Amino acid sequence: MKRDSLENMKGGWFIGNFQPNIHESKDFEVTIRHYLKGETEPRHYQLIATEITVIVLGKARMGDQILNPNEVLTVFPTEVLDFEALEDCTIVAIKFPSIPSDKILA
Repeated sequence: MKRDSLENMKGGWFIGNFQPNIHESKDFEVTIRHYLKGETEPRHYQLIATEITVIVLGKARMGDQILNPNEVLTVFPTEVLDFEALEDCTIVAIKFPSIPSDKILA
């Protein structure tokens, strides 16, 4: 048994091809992330990876999409978007494959 905390992970990413991690995988990455209302992520895209984001709690804008709890947005390679927490929110995101250098700021 091993105990750890998301606080020890970079940006909540805890599975993937990077350090630190709880489980290393080149196939996919996973994060659970909490945002306060008004927090943002800059416009970006992935060259190779597909990213699936689930809104668990709260409300967020990703690109031109407003997402509520239980809604899922799949972002395919080269699709550009930014992020804004419209309310305090929690997301789960899965990206595959895990390529840490794949994120490009737009």
